[in-house]
Amino acid sequence: MIMKHLISVLTLTFILTGCTAQPKKSNTVVAFYNVENLFDTKDDPNTLDDDFTPKGSYRYTEKVYLQKLHNIANVIRELDADVIGLAEIENNTVLKDLINQRELQSKNYKYAWFNSTDARGIDVALLYNPQKFKIATKKTYPIYTKQGSKRLYTREVLYVSGKLNGEQVHILVNHWPSRREGKTKSTPKRIGAATTNKLLVDSLLSQNRNTKIIIMGDMNDNPDDVSIAKILNATADKKYSKKGGLYNPFAGIYEKGRGTSVYHKHWDHFDQIIISDSWLIDKGLHYDHADIFDADFIRNEGHVDAYPKRSFRGKQWNNGYSDHLPIMIYLN
Repeated sequence: MIMKHLISVLTLTFILTGCTAQPKKSNTVVAFYNVENLFDTKDDPNTLDDDFTPKGSYRYTEKVYLQKLHNIANVIRELDADVIGLAEIENNTVLKDLINQRELQSKNYKYAWFNSTDARGIDVALLYNPQKFKIATKKTYPIYTKQGSKRLYTREVLYVSGKLNGEQVHILVNHWPSRREGKTKSTPKRIGAATTNKLLVDSLLSQNRNTKIIIMGDMNDNPDDVSIAKILNATADKKYSKKGGLYNPFAGIYEKGRGTSVYHKHWDHFDQIIISDSWLIDKGLHYDHADIFDADFIRNEGHVDAYPKRSFRGKQWNNGYSDHLPIMIYLN
C-alpha cells in the first residue's frame, strides 16, 4: 500500500527534475535542530497543548513565547544553514513568527510544513533559503508498525525534493516516536519509522542509483540501535556505504562519546543526518564533514558536562534554548 503511493509521487518528481546543473563552488550547510516545544500561546482544542498556554502548568505567556522565538532565532542565525530541519514545531503560526524574527530577516527563509497527527500537536518542518534551495515537491508519508498492519498517529515523515545550489536532492525530515513508554516497548514504533524511510530511499535509488538523499531528524534512537544500524543500514564506514548502504557521519561522532541530548547524565545522539553514498563521490555537490553545534551560549554554564540549556528548568522559564544541540553537515 505504501509502495504504490510512493512510486506514483516519486515518478512525478523525477519527471520534474531533469538534468542537474553544476552547483556553486561554495560551502553549503545542511542542519537539523529539535527546538523543544516551540508552541504558540493559544489552546488548540484538537491537541494536548494545554500546558503551553498562559494558564497552563508552564505559564507560557506571550512574553515567554517571544523570548523563546528570539532564542531559537539566535541559534539558527549562528548555524547559517541553507536548509534546516526542525522538530517540535506546533504549527505554521510559530514558523511564520520564527522566520520573521529580526535575527533571521536577512536570510528570507521560507518553510515546508504539514500538520501531523501527533496528539501533542508537535510537527516537523524544513526551513530553507529560497535563493539556495528550489522546491519541486513536498508531501508527507505515514508511519506504520513493524508488521505494517497498524498506522501510528505520530509525526509523519516530511519529504521535500528540489535543487540545492543547482543540484537535485531529496530530503526526509523525521521525529520518530519517543521512548516515553520504555525503550523495549517503543522500539517497534521506531522500526516502523525507519522502514518508511527505507522504502522511500529504496524507491528513489531504484529509479536513479546516483540520486542524492538526506535523512535527518530526531530519531529517538542512537546510531548503533537496530532502527538505524540494521533497518536503515546506516554506518560510519564510508567504504561500506559506497557499496550500497547509507552513510551516517554521526555514528563515528557518537562512538567518540559525544551526543546532542542528555538522559540520566548520559549523552545520547538521537539527532542525526544520514546521507546516500552518492554524496561521498567527489563530484558536484558532495559531503565534506559533519559536526555538532555546541557553542557555549546554548549550554549550561559551569556544568561539568555543559549540558544543553533547556527552555525550562522544571516548570520555571529558564530563558534557555532546547534540550537538544543542533547538528550540521557541510557540503562543497
